[in-house]
Amino acid sequence: MQATTTPSQNPRIGLSQGDFNGIAYEIMLKAFSDARMFESLTPVLYGQSKAFSYYKKNFGMDSPNYSLTRDARQAWDKKFNIINIIENELKIEPGVPSDVSAEMSALSMKRATEDLRNGYVDALVMAPDNAVLGQSNSQYLLSFYKEETPLQLIVNGSMRIGLATADVPLSNAIAQLDIRFLVARLITLASALKTDFRIGSPKIAVMGLNPHSGSRVVGDDDKVVKAVGDAQRKGIFAFGPFSPSQLFVNGLWKKYDAVLALHYEQGVLPLKMLSTEGYAYYWAGLPVVCAAPLHGPGYDIANQNKATPDSYRKAVFLATDVVNRRKEQ
Repeated sequence: MQATTTPSQNPRIGLSQGDFNGIAYEIMLKAFSDARMFESLTPVLYGQSKAFSYYKKNFGMDSPNYSLTRDARQAWDKKFNIINIIENELKIEPGVPSDVSAEMSALSMKRATEDLRNGYVDALVMAPDNAVLGQSNSQYLLSFYKEETPLQLIVNGSMRIGLATADVPLSNAIAQLDIRFLVARLITLASALKTDFRIGSPKIAVMGLNPHSGSRVVGDDDKVVKAVGDAQRKGIFAFGPFSPSQLFVNGLWKKYDAVLALHYEQGVLPLKMLSTEGYAYYWAGLPVVCAAPLHGPGYDIANQNKATPDSYRKAVFLATDVVNRRKEQ
């Protein structure tokens, strides 16, 4: 009975449900089937208890059990809390993205973001959705913070790679890379390393765009050189430009607290090659804490008990750690 418990004292971590026709519920169930997950945080899913029960039954899982609540502020410790975003029964079609599943993903994100901005939850972890069928979770979140200069930061243990530009065509990414833009990204990254990772004087390696970056300046890398110089004059310990082979082949990246990659694949590829246990990202430079696993909805393996929760679990713990570090300020 809920009357025997008290409202959560741990960080309340809001969870968007993502696309319920993908692997979102599977990775949630697998992550929170471990009771140790509840020792340091209290999850609040903005989703559908019927979808939760559907996948739990399909995978033959005994845990986690859930508790319904209407208000995130009344979430319970040691329980998987669910706020039902809709009462209607909806058709679940694993592996088939649909307009309905996209609509429910968007509604979940809307409800979760409202509570995040109101302080009813301490952080938000976004489950994989389908951006093709609508606005992505990240786009929706960032629409409320147009005055900020957020930076996507991918994390796995001591490896932290900031992405100066989003997942866009390479030509679009290069067009954004002027000196002022890069300096702003370095300021955001340095500030996040201090505030969210408690690194006093972070050192940042900056990647170049062209071959032999660092040994000689080629093409657009003169902008990187000038941006690094401007950042250093602002008190930021930035170095570079470096080529990917310089940084990652012999482990040079380990001498730095973070790496700033100039486009998406430049940062994601080495991390995926060097990390074997999942990786998560969060949006540095925002007043709210928001993290997510670095993978998509996985329609090809949906409902087949093949999805691994490593990245999702890392996203949950990353969000919790950042919340706790910010509270220590």
